[in-house]
Amino acid sequence: MNTQPTQPAQDSVNFDAAINTEPSLGGDAVLLAADLAKAQAESAELKDKLLRLAAETENLRRRLERERDDAVKFASAKFAKDILTVADNLGRALQSAPKPSEGEAAKSDPLNNLLVGIEATERELLSVFERYGIQRIDPQGQRFDPNLHQAMFEVENPNLPAGTVFQVVAAGYVQHGRLLRAAMVGVTKGGPQPDGATAGSVDTRA
Repeated sequence: MNTQPTQPAQDSVNFDAAINTEPSLGGDAVLLAADLAKAQAESAELKDKLLRLAAETENLRRRLERERDDAVKFASAKFAKDILTVADNLGRALQSAPKPSEGEAAKSDPLNNLLVGIEATERELLSVFERYGIQRIDPQGQRFDPNLHQAMFEVENPNLPAGTVFQVVAAGYVQHGRLLRAAMVGVTKGGPQPDGATAGSVDTRA
């Protein structure tokens, strides 16, 4: 009876050799992981730069819009400053005018008609100012504010708190909240100090 010889040892050796000849993936996996981490870091850095650029662009857009709005709002500022003297003269004319007549005599008094005309002109001028965001500052009796008022002189008055606006020489004006011209005022001294104020004179230097 013939039997075929078996070669188990040879088959085992061939199988082990096949396993040993498979390529090793350990080093490639490490390199791939490093490349992926690097790409992710670069992506995050690029995203951060894009976000910063977008924020800077938005800030620039808002700044340009503000500058444009301010240019529109304050385009008339120079002209308004020049025309303020007209308002001053109208106010002085009304202050220095004699007291108008009353009753029936007022109807035929030409001075009354003149005063009515001046008052109407002043009201119309102030109405035009308001349309352009210009408002008058009349701080009579208020506490002196160096941000809005310019002290021209000081007056001794022990009956009023020191630093009170006693006289308005010329009204001030603001345009859209921005000071157009400070109110020129006379300020009291010698009286009691207002709450929270320190003793001292108001700077009257122009």
